[in-house]
Amino acid sequence: MLLSPAGVEALRTALTRAHFTSNGIAGRLGAQATGGVARNDFRAALRATEDRDPLATLIRVFICDQTEPDAAVAAALAPLTVSEALAGGLVERYGDGLRAGVDLEPYGDEWWVLADVPASARPGKPLHAEHVLGIGGATQTLIGATVRRPVETALDLGTGSGVQALHLATHARRVTATDVSERALRFAATTAALNGQDWELLRGDLVAPVAGRRFDLVVSNPPFVVGPGTTTHVYRDSGRVGDAIGAELAAAAPHLLTDGGTMQYLANWVHVTGEEWDERVAGWFAGTGLDAWVIQREVADPMAYVNLWLTDVGEAADPQRMAAWLDWFDAHKVEAIGFGIVSLRRAGHDEPIVRVEDLRQRVEPPMGDHIAAWFDRQDWLRVRDTDALLAARYRAAEGLQLRQEATMGDEGWAVDRQVLAMPRGLRWSEEIDPLVLALVGGADGRLPLRDQLALLAAAHDVTPGELAEAAGPIVAHLVERSIIEPVTD
Repeated sequence: MLLSPAGVEALRTALTRAHFTSNGIAGRLGAQATGGVARNDFRAALRATEDRDPLATLIRVFICDQTEPDAAVAAALAPLTVSEALAGGLVERYGDGLRAGVDLEPYGDEWWVLADVPASARPGKPLHAEHVLGIGGATQTLIGATVRRPVETALDLGTGSGVQALHLATHARRVTATDVSERALRFAATTAALNGQDWELLRGDLVAPVAGRRFDLVVSNPPFVVGPGTTTHVYRDSGRVGDAIGAELAAAAPHLLTDGGTMQYLANWVHVTGEEWDERVAGWFAGTGLDAWVIQREVADPMAYVNLWLTDVGEAADPQRMAAWLDWFDAHKVEAIGFGIVSLRRAGHDEPIVRVEDLRQRVEPPMGDHIAAWFDRQDWLRVRDTDALLAARYRAAEGLQLRQEATMGDEGWAVDRQVLAMPRGLRWSEEIDPLVLALVGGADGRLPLRDQLALLAAAHDVTPGELAEAAGPIVAHLVERSIIEPVTD
C-alpha cells in the first residue's frame, strides 16, 4: 500500500470527518462551481473555499490541484501526519507549500479512489511508464456494461487503481484482482483498504497469475491500444501486435469461467480494407464454445486514433513517432479502429451464439442490465424450435414506435420505408416489411403466434404453412432485439 494500515485508517478518518465525498463537495461548492469543476474551470470553486477549513483545503489540493500551506494541509489530513502523507506520496512539496501527489477522488458518496495525477492536471509533464489511471471514460463504460448479478467469485484482470474491483465487491463474495504493474497493485491495495474492502491481489501479465482457476465473473479494461506492439505505458500498451490482446482474452475465457460464468472486457479491433470487421472479430471466438455478444460503440480513423493516444500520455509532439505508427497502419491496410464491449458466457451448449454488431446510438443505462437480458433471451430461444416459437404468445415492447418515410406522388403519399424504433433500452431500430409490421402490430399477448399467423395468411393470400416456416427466424430475431416479448403469465 501507499500508506501503512494505520495511515489508511487515519486518512479515512480525515476524509470522513471533513465530508470529503461527492455529495459533501457538491454541497459545499454549489451547482455552479461543481459544474465548473467538471469542465476543469476551478475559479468558482476556489472562491468558495477561501476560508481553508479542512474540507475547503482538501478540495483545493485534490480537486483544484492547488498548492496550500503546510499548516492548512496538516489540519485537513489529521490524524494522518504530513510526514506520513509525504512518505506515501499522497502529497508532495511544491514551491512554498504542499500539493497533491496522487489523484484522490471521491467516488459516489461512500468511496474514494487513489490513482496517479492525470496528464491534464500537469501539462508538459509526461506520464510515468507505470502510470495508474483513475476514473476515465473507458472505466465508466465497463462499469456500466458489467452484469451486476450476485456471484461467488469475481476477477478483475488489469485492475489499475481498483475501480472495477470496488464495484465487483458489491455483488461478489470474493474478489481477485491482477495487474502486471507492482505500482498499480500498491494503488489498488490502498483503494481497497481505504474503502474497507479485502481483495486478493496478484501480480502478473493478464491471466498468468490465475492459471488453472475459474471465476463466475471476469472483467477487464486491458491495455487495448492497437499498434505495432511498442510498449511505453503499461496502462495503454500490452506489447501485443495489432489487436491481438482481444483475441488472446477470448481464447483464455473458456479456461477462466465456471459453468454459466460471464466474462466482459473492453477491446479495440482493426477494420482492414477488403475484410468485414465483424467477421474478423467473430473469428476470435471460433472453437471457444462460448456465447458471445460484441458491441461496437465507436470507430476512429487512424490519424485521430494516434493523436488521441499520443495526447493521452502527455507526450510532446513527435512527428517521427506518429509517422511510424501511421506507417504500421498503412502497411497492414488498417482503415479504421473500432472500440467496444465484448461479453462472453460459458453456457455449455454445442452451438454457441455469436453476435458482432454496431451499436453506436445512445442507450438507456445501465447497459449491463441489457446485456444480462440479452443472454436471458438467448436461453429462452435456444430451447425452443419453430413449433415452440409458434405456440408462444408475444407482446410488442412497451413504447415501440413506427416511423415511416413517404414520397408524394401523383396519387398521394407512397410509403417508401417503415422502421420500428424502441425509444428505451438499447434503442434499436429495424426496417420492416408490411407483413412483419402486421405481425408486430398484432402481438398483444392474447393469441398464440400460430393463430395470429393464420389470420395474417388469410389477409395476405399465402398459406399458413408457408408463413409459419418463414416466421420462425423472424420471430427469433424480434425476440433477440426485444422488439416483441414472450408472454409468460
